[in-house]
Amino acid sequence: FEKKLITKSYEDIDIQPIYTKKDIRNLKLSNDLPGIKRFKRGASATGYLKKSWNINQEIKISDTKKFNTALKNALANGQNSINLTLDTATKLGFDAGMVDYNQVADSGLSISTIDDLETVFAGIDITKYPIIIENAFNTLPLFSLLLGYSKKKNINIKNLSVILTSDPYYHLVDKGELSISFDYLFDMIKYNTIWAKQKSLNVKLIGVSTLPYSNSGATAVQELAFAMATATEYINKLLEKKIKLNDIINNFVFTFGIGTNYFMEIAKFRAARILWTNIAEAYGFSKKLDIQINAKTNSFFQTVYDPYVNMLRSTTEAFSAILGGVESITTDPFDNVIGNSNDFSRRIARNTQIILKEESHLDQVIDAAGGSYYVETITNQLAKKAWELFQTIESNGGMLNSIKEGFIQNLVNDVTNKRLSDINKRKSVIVGSNMFANLKEERIKSKKVNKKTFQKKRIKYLQNFRQNISQRKFNEIIKELESAVNSRSTKVIDGAIEAMLNGATLGDVTKTIYNYSSEELLTIPKLNKIRASENFEKLRNLSLSIKKKTGSYPKIFLANFGSIKEYKARADFARGFFEVGGFEIIYPDGFNDVSTAIKNAVKSKPNAIVICSTDNNYVELIPEFTKMYKNKKINIPLILAGYPKDKVEDYKNFGIDEFIYLGADVYKMLSSLLKKIGGLK
Repeated sequence: FEKKLITKSYEDIDIQPIYTKKDIRNLKLSNDLPGIKRFKRGASATGYLKKSWNINQEIKISDTKKFNTALKNALANGQNSINLTLDTATKLGFDAGMVDYNQVADSGLSISTIDDLETVFAGIDITKYPIIIENAFNTLPLFSLLLGYSKKKNINIKNLSVILTSDPYYHLVDKGELSISFDYLFDMIKYNTIWAKQKSLNVKLIGVSTLPYSNSGATAVQELAFAMATATEYINKLLEKKIKLNDIINNFVFTFGIGTNYFMEIAKFRAARILWTNIAEAYGFSKKLDIQINAKTNSFFQTVYDPYVNMLRSTTEAFSAILGGVESITTDPFDNVIGNSNDFSRRIARNTQIILKEESHLDQVIDAAGGSYYVETITNQLAKKAWELFQTIESNGGMLNSIKEGFIQNLVNDVTNKRLSDINKRKSVIVGSNMFANLKEERIKSKKVNKKTFQKKRIKYLQNFRQNISQRKFNEIIKELESAVNSRSTKVIDGAIEAMLNGATLGDVTKTIYNYSSEELLTIPKLNKIRASENFEKLRNLSLSIKKKTGSYPKIFLANFGSIKEYKARADFARGFFEVGGFEIIYPDGFNDVSTAIKNAVKSKPNAIVICSTDNNYVELIPEFTKMYKNKKINIPLILAGYPKDKVEDYKNFGIDEFIYLGADVYKMLSSLLKKIGGLK
């Protein structure tokens, strides 16, 4: 029972074959209702009936005019939020000409001026939609840019709903370094928070994103613990800055990745609300808790080959996030990991959520997972394990110290290596990659932006933009901004707004602000960033390179012996085993004599021969086959389908080079074979 019917998850949770009422009898929160207590069953008592989740699609277009066209099309066809996905330069607060070209047009929109925002929002009433800008480095310049645009267009900023989050640890983990002191960054968050409260704005400014971890293969337990440990340190830092607790807690936005483990992901979002409520109460938070959880489909499980399967992955991932009760969902286009998505792939990604809402009616049932013995049990187990890991991180000096020491990275890398080992051995299946490969598929060609060309275009635009401003006027603007920065107060926001209204760029403001910061270069051990299917994609690419050189894919000849009943199971297994590496399979009918089999094999000019039959047949077949094969002096690897333990050493002595079987390391074996035939450097 324990070996066959209980599954051990990567979270170290024993998944039982069946759950009953007995499993939830002693759970403290099993009788909770939606919208109350620890918010396990959702933040709202009415679920999505009154307010549905935000369809928060990313549009990774760098050009402002093209972005505007795509955004208007998306809003007209079901998207109900504005997600400004920025390139790295803009996230850092710099103009295109201030950074290396690789940071320009690499991940989204490039903006520097109020004029840019006018182009981005042309023809769009931004008071009708939530505006979401996540994971900016220092949000004060971007916040000021948005406020300056609103002032120029006479938009009442109190009518805006904005999520503009700063998440310093995200950048540290994602990029591996930080050059501005954390203390200074939290000063900027402080000014934003105070200014927004003074103006009574509907804005959230503090982000906690687990995407760097989840996209590197982290478990649900790790995501939850890292999020809570990060949030706790952010609270502490802002309390030190004399920000009131009530103004801090409800300023948070959590962003989690969504994995492919359907029920575990549902439980993860429910557990997140339990944990966050616990932390808020521990600090003595007294107001109504406003929980904001965004979810984004996980790139770790997306594939380059057979990419249309990514649509199915995104669908189940979005499904689990909805049942988990999140406030906002981003579903990646199926070609997201290939390159820049197009209108079609973005439409499919958007429509995935629309269909789940409008046709599957997932917004019509309040907490559909509530009462499920399975989901309730693993929600409780996840929350407990995440809390234990959270306490371990706290006892290790907190999240930042644990990142500096590499403790966090080691935890993630360990589980990622375990995942990759299971994938390499096909204990975990990635459809289209390590199982069920389609050699006839046509690779999707993606048009990638020429970053150097785009950077030159942006530099020229900014040069033309500056021609309308006299140098004297510009110097006055910057001097006034410097005075505001020197005040070390919210005046810096007012100063930045005025500077931008008078012609300063995002980069001008950031540079001026940073002139008064203390540099603190911090580098950390990096996460092992890899997608689940990458190893097998390497094999496919290598096989493709061989085809380009030789005119054909590397070939495997199946030396099938006996009747169909005797060879078919292992021959089919062998075909699937080698096809995932891009090998062409020669699959003849069963042979009755060794001589004919070898003759046909040699004629087909394969790169390896795989003998397929039964263990009983192998006893006589292998000695005869290997003897005749050696006499022919053929230097082609001989592989046996199967692993008869008591005969393995004997067969090796006869001349069998490798064995393929369930649990074998497919990636290792195929890599070795490709190396022998010249495909691997």
